[in-house]
Amino acid sequence: MFDNLCKFLVENFSDDFATWLLGQPIALTELSPKELSLEPIRADALILRQSEELVLHVEFQTQPDVKIPFRMADYRLRGYRRFPDKRMRQVVIYLKKTNSEEVYKTTFELEETLHRFQVIRLWEQPTEIFLQTPGLFPFAVLSNTENKINTLHEVATRIDNIGDRTIQQDVAASAFILAGLVLKQEDIQRLLRRDIMRESVTYQLLVDEGKAEGRAEGKAEGTQEATRTIAVNLLKEGLSIDLIAKTTGLTLEEVQQLQTNQAENQHE
Repeated sequence: MFDNLCKFLVENFSDDFATWLLGQPIALTELSPKELSLEPIRADALILRQSEELVLHVEFQTQPDVKIPFRMADYRLRGYRRFPDKRMRQVVIYLKKTNSEEVYKTTFELEETLHRFQVIRLWEQPTEIFLQTPGLFPFAVLSNTENKINTLHEVATRIDNIGDRTIQQDVAASAFILAGLVLKQEDIQRLLRRDIMRESVTYQLLVDEGKAEGRAEGKAEGTQEATRTIAVNLLKEGLSIDLIAKTTGLTLEEVQQLQTNQAENQHE
């Protein structure tokens, strides 16, 4: 879920992420993992963007992963094979604080081979970085802040000032989901009061419950039905089809069909 959400944010606020990770708002377009290999490693976790001069490879992680160093080296070589004249910037972003030594590893070593990549541990990053642009608002509460509740309150205030309703809704929903990594749901619900949040604040619980029901019934249909129910609820709250597809794992076509069904039911 967090992989999909972070992908959504990077795709829809690429200028914000380019400014943060590259130091300037370079125009970035999507690069499919399939362009680097017929058999990408964990393609669902990869975020690949490119400009005329470079490839940006980002991976968000909620938990330490011992395979990260190899994956960085592997994709650097794949990138070189496909684009020998382009630089590649590789960044692993850890979302949740941990004492694991894995989150401090920035190299892959194998005999005479040495590859380096960048690691960002959000809990060490200055909060101000994430209060400048809407695409980064959702990460502020995960940053180096002494009072996460006050930080989320500041984020909520800045979200209120977003003029575009769709962007406002998507950023608010994203802020809720990521805040769930470090704050209690009652605190999030108290600070993000908008109607859209009343449904979204239970989103992760609903997903977990749907999966549990599916397992209890021994049927994949149980999980799928729960996911569709969540998607319908999020449609009612006005979230964009793109965000709903990314966070639920449904295809755009499936969400659009649910939206059509919802409209038809309202007219009956």
